[in-house]
Amino acid sequence: MPGLRQSDTLQLVMELTDVSGLLPHALARRTGLSESELHSLRHLLGGPLGPNDLARTLGVTSAASSGIVDRLEARGHVSRQPHPTDKRRTVVAISASGRTEVLSQMRPMFEALVAADAKLTDQQRTVVEGYLRDITAAMRTLL
Repeated sequence: MPGLRQSDTLQLVMELTDVSGLLPHALARRTGLSESELHSLRHLLGGPLGPNDLARTLGVTSAASSGIVDRLEARGHVSRQPHPTDKRRTVVAISASGRTEVLSQMRPMFEALVAADAKLTDQQRTVVEGYLRDITAAMRTLL
């Protein structure tokens, strides 16, 4: 960007941003899922979510979220279950096949990330953590 200092690290951050933006489409294509279905599974890895919570997380309407859940349920990747404390409500939970679908595709990347992290000394890791927190905060200013 004109007038701003460029560096190799900033160039690599931009490359990382570009690559990470391409990942959902590539993974969705490989799995035969839509990007919204893939994002749903990724969020459900953290635990069951209510349909409205899932819609908010995805940035879609509750009707669109319901359609996504219907398609994932038809594939056996999620199930609707009674809410643990409010039996009038339901939650969406990822199934074993949904978990396998996501993790099998992402495992090679996770293993490479762990290997890259293992190369860092504790001192380097502290510096990288600070840098990544600052970069993430800078990107969040646009959200």
